[in-house]
Amino acid sequence: MSIVVSGIRPTGNLHLGNYFGAIKSFVRMQQEDQCFFFIADYHSLTTHPTPGDLHGNVKNVLVEFLASGLDPEKATLYIQSDVPEVAELYLMLNMNAYIGELERCTSFKEKIRTQPQNINAGLLTYPTLMASDIIIHKAHKVPVGKDQEQHLEMTRTFANRFNRLYNIDYFPEPVAYSFEQNLVKIPGLDGSLKMSKSDNENSAIFLADTAEVIRKKVMRAVTDTGPAEINQPKTQAIENLFSLMNVLSSTETYDHFNELYNTCQIRYGDMKKQLSEDVVRFVEPFSEKIKELHSNGDYLRKVIEMGAEKARISARKTISEVREIIGFKSF
Repeated sequence: MSIVVSGIRPTGNLHLGNYFGAIKSFVRMQQEDQCFFFIADYHSLTTHPTPGDLHGNVKNVLVEFLASGLDPEKATLYIQSDVPEVAELYLMLNMNAYIGELERCTSFKEKIRTQPQNINAGLLTYPTLMASDIIIHKAHKVPVGKDQEQHLEMTRTFANRFNRLYNIDYFPEPVAYSFEQNLVKIPGLDGSLKMSKSDNENSAIFLADTAEVIRKKVMRAVTDTGPAEINQPKTQAIENLFSLMNVLSSTETYDHFNELYNTCQIRYGDMKKQLSEDVVRFVEPFSEKIKELHSNGDYLRKVIEMGAEKARISARKTISEVREIIGFKSF
């Protein structure tokens, strides 16, 4: 059994892209591996240092994790800031991280370009905090997207550097947990290749969205003027609608509208109406469960307390051993 660690920032509600891109795989992983899933509230401060409702955002992600099928009895589900050992290991790793390697990080250079008014030390040392999150539990595998691959490589660097500096084979070298063969990429309703809440919230369908909201979003989805000839290649916006239909509608429904498109008989309004109902049918169980969980404060408190305790047992053991290796000892 491998140890798997993954986190998500509490910067908004989860959408279909999150679900099919990672969470569905998390639900499967928890059956097979020892999994630690955390809500990365420390990480969120690097780009949102004064969040409007940090607690509310954390609660939303927790609720939606649970509604999506994560089982706190099978996996360890916790809030990053509930495990202070993460911050202590982060401090220790920073002592052996070099400015040059941190400044060369692609995501840091991108943040300098996109948010020049907020280039803080947390952004610079983001890779060491991520490394701390992972190796605090001595993880073997980490589910990461393309944008996080360099950070995982740096995590391996920091883990191996610790082992070399103190001449001990202590931290395992974590590898990427690849579920590419099972990954379903969900496009945006605005014609973009990836469903994202950062650019346009109306482009994303959230697990908490009501049926009314979903219908409005789908009916406003970007289209074109329609095919002018038989078997005309689809534009990106239309390809996106068919991609959503392929995932959320029946095979018969997809084939029906695909045939209408290829024979120049399609009416996008009819297609959107059908797609919106299929999306509602898929999302409704999640949104109902989300409403139910939001009103059950006692259960949420129990989940977080249990998760924090399980995570801290693992983290305390690591920190105790790391302090001993470095030389922090009681007189």
